[in-house]
Amino acid sequence: MTIYPAIDLYEGKAVRLQRGDYEQMTVYSDDPVSVALGFKKAGATAIHIVDLEGARSGKPANFEIIKQIAAESGLFIQAGGGIRTTEIIEKYLKAGVKRVILGTAAVSKLGFLYEMVSDHKEAIAVSVDVKDGFVAIKGWTEVSDQNAQIHL
Repeated sequence: MTIYPAIDLYEGKAVRLQRGDYEQMTVYSDDPVSVALGFKKAGATAIHIVDLEGARSGKPANFEIIKQIAAESGLFIQAGGGIRTTEIIEKYLKAGVKRVILGTAAVSKLGFLYEMVSDHKEAIAVSVDVKDGFVAIKGWTEVSDQNAQIHL
């Protein structure tokens, strides 16, 4: 089993939102690269990174930091947040990110999701955020009509 410590990015800082609420944000560090290196020093082999600004706006805002983390840490990086086009996926993969995470695009552009999985295989993952029983999209700012209940 691989455990992925997480770094959420907002305005270049490592943060955490309370229940997806941007008004309830805790800043943990002004230096996300050092946070990633700290995870590596503690034994992590992989990191999960979310660009919260990108998730909300649809355009990655913290790409350079994610690229720097990938280059300096040497860890397996999976990153998401605003990744909604082929060009952005390829930019992240070329920058050393090993897996990109699709959220909003997986819900709103199913054909795109299938195409990206076909083209990039295990380098694509889907994240499903749930709010009030439905799939949340656009950085938790909207709720889709997709019921998130799983029947096993």
